[in-house]
Amino acid sequence: MKLLSVNVGRPTPSEHTDSPAGTGIDKQPVDGPVAVAAPGPKGVGASGLAGDAVVDTRHHGGDDQAVYAYAREDLDAWQRELGRELGNGVFGENLTTAGVEVNSALVGERWRIGDRLLLEVTSPRIPCRTFQGWLGEHGWIKRFTAAGAPGAYLRVLEPGEIRSGDTVEVVHRPDHDVTVALMFRALTTQRELLPRLLAVGDALHPEARAKAVKYVAQAAS
Repeated sequence: MKLLSVNVGRPTPSEHTDSPAGTGIDKQPVDGPVAVAAPGPKGVGASGLAGDAVVDTRHHGGDDQAVYAYAREDLDAWQRELGRELGNGVFGENLTTAGVEVNSALVGERWRIGDRLLLEVTSPRIPCRTFQGWLGEHGWIKRFTAAGAPGAYLRVLEPGEIRSGDTVEVVHRPDHDVTVALMFRALTTQRELLPRLLAVGDALHPEARAKAVKYVAQAAS
């Protein structure tokens, strides 16, 4: 399991977002080491990667979405389906991985990358209008959602520098069965799965926790 590339982006104008500064979705692979650290709370902190832009901090970035990972294997599957080349970083991911079961990762699972960086899986990526506009595929949000391969957001537990070629090691797997893919379905097409997210415990993304608690309360009333 390894990193194929580490990708960062600069602000890019876009008609598909209401953020006046545009979007940071245009991630490009970079050479050399990239420092990764917890960026701070959502709305204040942005990306966990040095030199990477998260423009709309209302919906993106912050400690619980510090790093976004997507598997090269899933990009290859989309490449075949769409009939076009999809380079590393094209989905806005910071880490393009090889051999890592990103969507089957358990929420709260911890990855050691390189010598020092320790990340913890927090949640799936939920597709948005900016993503659809950037990719330029008709009905993209619906297609991406149906595929159920959203990639994973991670928080930074221990900072460090990473580069392409670094190994990825799973150093902790929690004692529950809530995967990134299951959490994605719970937050999108199968809301009846929301109560299962509470088994994650403290590692659960706070916004997902709030949705799960609300669902349980409404079901009980």
